[in-house]
This record gives sequence, C-alpha cells and structure tokens, in this order.
Amino acid sequence: MIGFLKPAPHIERLPKDKIDSTYKRYRIQMFISIYIGYAIYYFVRSNFSIAKSYMITQLGFTKTELGIIASGLGIAYGISKFVMGSFSDRSNPKYFLAIGLILSGIANLCLGLTASVPILFMLMTINGWVQGMGWPPCGRTMTHWFSDKERGVKMAIWNTAHNLGGGLIATVAVIGVTMFGGSYKGAFYLPGIIAIVTGILFMIFAKDTPQSVGLPPIEEYKNDYPKFEVEVEDTEKELTAKEIFFKYVLNNKFLWMIAVANLFVYLVRYGVLNWAPVYLKEVRGFNTKEAGLAFALFEYAAIPGTIIVGWISDKVFHGRRAPAGVFCMLGVAVATYIYWKSTNMMAINIALASIGALIYGPVMLIGVSALDLVPKKAAGTAAGFTGLFGYMGGAVLAEVLLGAIFDKFGWDGGFMLLIAASVLSVIFLSFTWNLHDRSEDEEQELAS
Repeated sequence: MIGFLKPAPHIERLPKDKIDSTYKRYRIQMFISIYIGYAIYYFVRSNFSIAKSYMITQLGFTKTELGIIASGLGIAYGISKFVMGSFSDRSNPKYFLAIGLILSGIANLCLGLTASVPILFMLMTINGWVQGMGWPPCGRTMTHWFSDKERGVKMAIWNTAHNLGGGLIATVAVIGVTMFGGSYKGAFYLPGIIAIVTGILFMIFAKDTPQSVGLPPIEEYKNDYPKFEVEVEDTEKELTAKEIFFKYVLNNKFLWMIAVANLFVYLVRYGVLNWAPVYLKEVRGFNTKEAGLAFALFEYAAIPGTIIVGWISDKVFHGRRAPAGVFCMLGVAVATYIYWKSTNMMAINIALASIGALIYGPVMLIGVSALDLVPKKAAGTAAGFTGLFGYMGGAVLAEVLLGAIFDKFGWDGGFMLLIAASVLSVIFLSFTWNLHDRSEDEEQELAS
C-alpha cells in the first residue's frame, strides 16, 4: 500500500495505569466515527431511490431506464467491495473510508448535472466503486477494537448505521429538493455536500489499530482469543493479498455458502426498499410524504430489530449466526406477502416496517459470519467477498431484473420473485447452521 494509506505504525505501549481508560475512550471514539461515517455513506447511495419518483415526473424516465442507471452502482459496488476489501486489509481506515466518502459526495454533485441515461449510468458506476471503500475499513476497525465474544452485539448496534442513514435520507433528499426549487437535483446536491464534510471530519477523529495509539491488541486486552476454520499462527501479522485470497477466502466453503445466501437476502432487501416509493405511489395511492414516511419506517424499524437479532446470535445461539438468520428470513417471506396483498395503509406500513426489522438481521449476521471465519487481517476481504454476491447478484437483480419484470409482468411477478428469494436464502443459511458455536467454551469458562 502506498504512502499515507499504509497501516499506521505501532508505537510504544502506554503505561499500564493508562491502558484501561485510554482503551475505553478510543473504543467509543472509533465506534462513533465508523457509525456516523458509514451512515453518511447511505446519504449518497440510497438517495437515488428517493430521486426516482421525481425523475419519472420531471425527466420522463421509465422504470427500466431507472433500473439500468441504478444497476451501475450495484455492479461497481459489488466488485469494489471485494477488491477494495483487499486494499482495506492493508490500509489505514482513517484515510481509506474518508477518501471514499468524499469521492462519493463529488460523484453525487455530478449526478445533478445531466439527464443523459448513459452518463448517469457512468456516474452511478463511479459512485458505486468508491462506495466500496466504506464497509471494509469498518470491518477492519471492528475486528481490531472489539473482541470475538462481543462482536455480535457490537456489530448489530453498528449495523444500524445503515438504517439511520437510509432512514434520514428520505428527509434529507426532500429538503434538498425543496432547497433547489423542487428539482430532483437537490436529492443529489445536499447529500453530496454532507458526505464531503463528513469525510474531512472522519480523518480528524478516526484512528487505525490499538497498537498505533500505544494500546495492546484487543485479544490481549479482553483475553479473548478466537478460533478459526484455518489455523492462524500470528493474528497481528499483516497478510499478503495472495494469503488473504487463497488461504482464508476463496478456499473457505462456508464463506461461499453465506455469500450465495447474501445474494438472495440483498435481492429482497433492495427489491423491497428501492421500489417502495414508486410502488406505494403508483399502486397504493400514497402521496410523496406518505411514501417517504413508509420508506423511513422500513429503515427505522431495523434499528431495534437488528440489535435484538445480534444479541440473540451471541447470547441464545452462543455465536451461531445462521439460526437467527433463518428465522428472520422466514418472517421476511411472510411480511413481504402481506405487504404485497394489503390495501390498508396501516397494514402496509406495518408489513413494510416488519420487513425492515427482519431483513437487516441477516444482512448483519452474514457480515459478522464473514469476520468470524477469518483472521482480522483478512476481515475486509472476507466481508467484500460476501458483498460481491450481495451487490453484483442481489442488488443488481433488484434493479434491472425487477424493473423489467414490473414493466412487463406487473408488480405481482416481482413480488413472487422476492418471496422465492427469501426461501432460497433460508436454504443456503441452513448449510452453516452450527458454525462458530461457542457454547462449549462458555461452559468451560463458567465451570472455571
């Protein structure tokens, strides 16, 4: 890795009497930094879903055209999350995440300057690529600052950054449209400006590893040394790209299982979320404000849902992520059917909120599973690998395939696909049912 992007060097360890207080302060600081930083990534990713309805009325775009434009983000983000995950594992997240956020903000400013479908597709592709610089450094940060036994709950809380950002953007985008005279351009301009400012602030407050600020590794501090499917000799050794890819990622059959499951989870997640504003206005007669509220409910309901699911995976299933994910996706299938068939506004909002409360649990659990399966120096790549399937498969299909199905076969065909995807995700998650079971270790700890 070049220049300032290299991992920060380790410095002399602080005196023992300062380690605990310093560790606690930095853990809070790092958690808040990656939480806010990643939430703002959603300002410049999910805003296109809000802009869609304005672009249909103001520019006359079809759903297929909008699906094509949006697919640029999904395709690029899926590849980038994997590629950038590898770079992230060998980079300083303090700068890596910030640069991606600033570039995404600039890309959004450019999205408001054209009405050409090919150019919009190109800009969305660029935006998708730099968006891939967001999750991997957060994964690296979580594995360096939070130990294995606490990661399910901590990751669940952090994962709600998706929902805070995704929920607030419904309001921020509308404010932006109002600020710019009712033009759809405001849905890109205001989020873009916020992203650039946040990226600069992230570089000021974020840090790299505990050792870079004079603290011991998290495993030593918490006395929590994880076990992996592949033997790891030194968890602090920076790995080469070849070691990461071939030793810990591509040859890991369980990563493949959760990656394929992620494809179907993301198809449902984005299939419901990205088309909700259009579906609710066209089919159920919601106005812009009502559709925006329903969109926000989807995201906000996920906050308590995700935290509860993370706690269940840690405390009830003793580190096993698949059981909670399976139960969530079965619930998603039922809630999606109700959302599809309901005509009552309250029932629709409850169903949509239920999908949001349940779908982000599996999204989070698959991410945590990826981190559980590899040493922390390969965390970004493992998460990027599952993300590759989620976005290249699920998110792209949610835009292009669903957009085409909605145009050709109507909304019923699309909802049938979403329910089928929910069932398929359950099947693939089931293959990892007993993975990462810590119950024996916890029993031994209690006995001692």
